[in-house]
Amino acid sequence: MPQIVVENLVKRFRVAERPPGLLGALRGVVSRRYHTVDALDGISFDIEQGELVGYIGPNGAGKSTTIKIISGILVPDSGRCEILSRVPWEDRKAHVAHIGVVFGQRTQLWWDLPVIESFDLLRDIYRVPQTEYIRNRDEFIETLRLESLLDTPVRQLSLGQRMRCDLAAALLHSPSILFLDEPTIGLDAVSKLAFRDFIARFNKERGITVILTTHDMDDIEALCERVMVISDGRILSDGPLEELRARVSRERRLVVHLTEEDADVSDPDATVTRREDYRVHLSFDPDRVSAADLISRVTAAHPVRDLFVENPPIEEIIARIYEENAL
Repeated sequence: MPQIVVENLVKRFRVAERPPGLLGALRGVVSRRYHTVDALDGISFDIEQGELVGYIGPNGAGKSTTIKIISGILVPDSGRCEILSRVPWEDRKAHVAHIGVVFGQRTQLWWDLPVIESFDLLRDIYRVPQTEYIRNRDEFIETLRLESLLDTPVRQLSLGQRMRCDLAAALLHSPSILFLDEPTIGLDAVSKLAFRDFIARFNKERGITVILTTHDMDDIEALCERVMVISDGRILSDGPLEELRARVSRERRLVVHLTEEDADVSDPDATVTRREDYRVHLSFDPDRVSAADLISRVTAAHPVRDLFVENPPIEEIIARIYEENAL
């Protein structure tokens, strides 16, 4: 049985309209107009235990609204949602005891308290047994390299330091499900890598279910086998990352670093898409010609310094899905 069941969720927001300028503001006081925004327009999905799912879409697509509903923060207008056989907004106290949530632009730590005191408070709030708390706390401190931060007030932490502490805080009570809403926003490359490594390890070793919403496609490629794409409150695609690529395009790319700058690298089964001095980018369909055959042809015709085969960036794949939907 799936841990998370969502069926035909609908959430609409009533948004006030105000004409620009001082006169518009005065009119708004007397007679205010509204329009309705469909944040979620009947979305449905199931998630099994231990899945690590990417949930992506443009700003305003409905990602954060979904996370807030399945976290129990918002109540939908209609539809069904069950997490671990509970309705999140009807049984919030029991529900939050089994989930962890990390919002990239908010913190659950106390701003003026040292990090370790925030951890201790969370232990009391979630009533975590002492032995379990110590085991989790010590593991997270070591894995996320928090030793030097424990006595520092949260307000004095950098963004990357705070996010590592927030991640540990969200997992101290051993939740079954972890919701990550833009967790790496604003982080430097080193902090992002540490964050990804920890999530992948925790998901694998403890079997925790993870839903990740992000605009960073590197996070999606590094972590997620399954990806759900949402736009305008509707699910456009749901499946393995490779199926998502195949649905949009079977294109692959061969990047060749030549020893001759102006060499004419042409092949009837490939298209030159870009040249950069000694580097040539070729696009090809693997159903028409295999990567091995294309490499053999190119290396037989030209001296090659280096080469590699790659998929189109995931950003391009997602952009094409949005374009298809707009059409």
